[in-house]
Amino acid sequence: MAGTLYTYPDNFRAYKILIAAEYSGAKITLPPFKLGETNQTAEFLKKFPLGKVPAFETQDGKCIYESNAIAYYVSSDQLRGKSPLEGALIQQYVNFADQELLPAVATWVFPTLGLMQYNKQATDKAMEDIKKFLTVLNNALLTRTFLVGERVTLADIALACNLLMLYKQVMDPSFRAPFSNVNRWFLTIVNQPQFKKILGDVKLCEAMAKFDAKKYAELHPKTDEKKEKKAKAAKEEKPKQEKKQKPKKEEEEDDIPTEPKSKDPYAGLPKSSFDMDEFKRTFSNKDTATVAIPYFWEHFNKEDYSVWLAEYLDDKDLKMIFMACNLVGGMFQRIEKLRKTAFASVGIFGVDNNASISGIWICRTQELCFNLNTDWNIDSPSYKFTKLDVDKAEHKKLINEYLLWEGDFGGKTFNQGKIFK
Repeated sequence: MAGTLYTYPDNFRAYKILIAAEYSGAKITLPPFKLGETNQTAEFLKKFPLGKVPAFETQDGKCIYESNAIAYYVSSDQLRGKSPLEGALIQQYVNFADQELLPAVATWVFPTLGLMQYNKQATDKAMEDIKKFLTVLNNALLTRTFLVGERVTLADIALACNLLMLYKQVMDPSFRAPFSNVNRWFLTIVNQPQFKKILGDVKLCEAMAKFDAKKYAELHPKTDEKKEKKAKAAKEEKPKQEKKQKPKKEEEEDDIPTEPKSKDPYAGLPKSSFDMDEFKRTFSNKDTATVAIPYFWEHFNKEDYSVWLAEYLDDKDLKMIFMACNLVGGMFQRIEKLRKTAFASVGIFGVDNNASISGIWICRTQELCFNLNTDWNIDSPSYKFTKLDVDKAEHKKLINEYLLWEGDFGGKTFNQGKIFK
């Protein structure tokens, strides 16, 4: 089971592979790797077309991607389960670790590392989800040392690796106190020799980390649109200046009317009784269910604003959840000038290879904002927009679900959400 593992240093997804290899004795080679360069070379993409890591190549040239599949490959029979039932229970916890636990972990922890923008609603929901998941684990570990059987398995490895960020970064003593069985299990697991060789000494956090705005700014520098436009204009103007200037009269006769600059379609509109900025502040800083949603319905002016349901048209193109997230994030970046007048809560639903995108947009006036300016209409053709009637109970329920990120959503399973504000 020897082979080459491609990954960057301290990749939490790679930890479970390396720990499994320590238990099974599999020989793993770690070549030099630079994210964004090594995995974009033609040689790498020929072997791993998605360009994702961790990625594994066996000694005989077989290629495996997805961290759970690689961890399974390098594991021993003990780690995989000694019976069909044990194997099924192990896969249950491996899937639980990635599909249930990890999205909530990332939502809470990543902003504290500067990897994601902080959103109070999303973080609060993630914290509540994690409490629910830890309660499930706490009950399961009441009379058990390990999750499945009497020895360490892939179930323990996968869950411990996905919980690692929580314990090191945000779960302070008061937060983790109710989950004594999980705490005992986690400390037992991470202090096993095979874990310590890969993770080193794991120190539990004493204070809950907060959003690191400075680090986020460093990792996500904003593009100066004005400088870009100025540079572009200067580049286009230079050839004109190099031409021999015509006499003033000739210039005036040859002048061709230029296309007028794109105007703000909302310029000159009277002030609305619905204060969008105040709603956004309330939504970001107050409890969504008890404060923000009641504020919205109390102050929303249906004459000045409209609400639209947006549904992505080509779900078959959304192969992976992260691709769907990137698609939504890219749209938000390209309509930066709409932030003063619009608000959106967009959900990513489902799982890898079965994802969808839908959400609500609140627009000034009764027109769909994307149709009012060509600069705003870049990504919107990929969506179907339906105007919602805020007086209809079913439409009001749908709006509440998207604001709260909880509900049936027409049978779709909510994975994560993004806010445009």
